[in-house]
Amino acid sequence: MSLQLFVSVCELGSIGRAAEREFIAASAVSKRMSDLEAVFQTPLLERHARGVTLTAAGESLLHHARTIIYGLDKMQAELGEYAKGVRGHVRVHASISAIVQFLPEDLGSFAQAHEHIKIDLEEHLSSEVVRAVQEGAADLGICYLALEQQGLQTRAYRQDQLVLITPRRHPLAGRRAIDFADSLAYDQVGLHSNSSINRLMRQAALRAGQSIRLRIRVTGLDAMCRMIDNGLGVGVMPRRAFEWLHGAGTLACIPLQDDWATRQLQLVARDFSTLPQPARLLVDHLTAGPSRAAAA
Repeated sequence: MSLQLFVSVCELGSIGRAAEREFIAASAVSKRMSDLEAVFQTPLLERHARGVTLTAAGESLLHHARTIIYGLDKMQAELGEYAKGVRGHVRVHASISAIVQFLPEDLGSFAQAHEHIKIDLEEHLSSEVVRAVQEGAADLGICYLALEQQGLQTRAYRQDQLVLITPRRHPLAGRRAIDFADSLAYDQVGLHSNSSINRLMRQAALRAGQSIRLRIRVTGLDAMCRMIDNGLGVGVMPRRAFEWLHGAGTLACIPLQDDWATRQLQLVARDFSTLPQPARLLVDHLTAGPSRAAAA
């Protein structure tokens, strides 16, 4: 309660307005703030005639208080689901490539086999997936790792192949395969600057001693296909994702011959052996994915 009141005071900049929002006497709110300062033995608020402002310690506490309150709300929601029949909960953060190419089928078959386990799936850049696992915001991450991630464990999930997408009438469209460097003479439709594909492209251009003629940057693979189809450039994406999205537009798909164009998707966890049982079941299911696909 004290942390919730502290957040309200910070957001409204006033003990009085916070008291009105929380339906509590202003004197009680003021007492709670003084008690917090006594606990932490440092001033958290600077009081003045127009309200309050945060000290440096107060800024730090605000960050932690919001995290704690969010965690408590999440805990209450998840425990409430157990009362409704849910017997497990797994938080998964994954890259867009994993979500578009592989996870719909793999999570769908897992849900059929374990209908009482709930999966919360969020899409993030690979670097953000790693950070979420490190900080405990996700039980399991699925992403591309360019370097060994200190303090995390990994297991192989799936491989994908990057391809160059062009309009059908583009000068490169007739190629059976291509080096990425050969596309640098043309405008490019790129993904988010921190995406794993964009980093690979920048590194390849640097090795070739050229620059990328970035015409436009998009946040999704479907948007990339539409931009390329309308003549705004060429782009790089995973082959399987292109096959799923190919219905929109008339486009050509050219395999990239570069070594980096074959990528390994990894499952990432702080410690696979200490994951809750529902998460371990999901890991076992996902690492069996390629063999299931081959059997199908």
